[in-house]
Amino acid sequence: MRTLILALTFFAIPAYAWDFAPTPICTLGHTTADAGVSVTYDPSISEYAITLTRPNATWPSGAVFEIEFSGPRGLTISTSRHEMSADGTALTVRDSGFGNVLNGIEFNTTATAIVGGPVVSIPLEGAAPEVQKFRACAEALSA
Repeated sequence: MRTLILALTFFAIPAYAWDFAPTPICTLGHTTADAGVSVTYDPSISEYAITLTRPNATWPSGAVFEIEFSGPRGLTISTSRHEMSADGTALTVRDSGFGNVLNGIEFNTTATAIVGGPVVSIPLEGAAPEVQKFRACAEALSA
């Protein structure tokens, strides 16, 4: 009986892994208990986007959004060109190039999103292979 209970306990724990999908557009994603991250590349408009979603809270308003990557190749990226969803739970940044964002995710251990106060940390463990697939997808669609 204890073995059954222990086995069921493991199934109840959600798996939080980085994922890559090549269709309908190149997409890199990750979900934790505090946030969801989606990085996309849409070749029809040559645009990258990162969307950070907080399922249990709204993002505070702030003039500047920063994402700080901690680890061996740490860096901080900031922008005032972020957009909030109507309900305030999703924050999106769009650009024609995302090399620094992809490097930050691939080569570091933690990403910390900061806007107007509270921070949300996202572990980057296991992201590197998925980032490499994402890069290959974006390069193939851009060729």
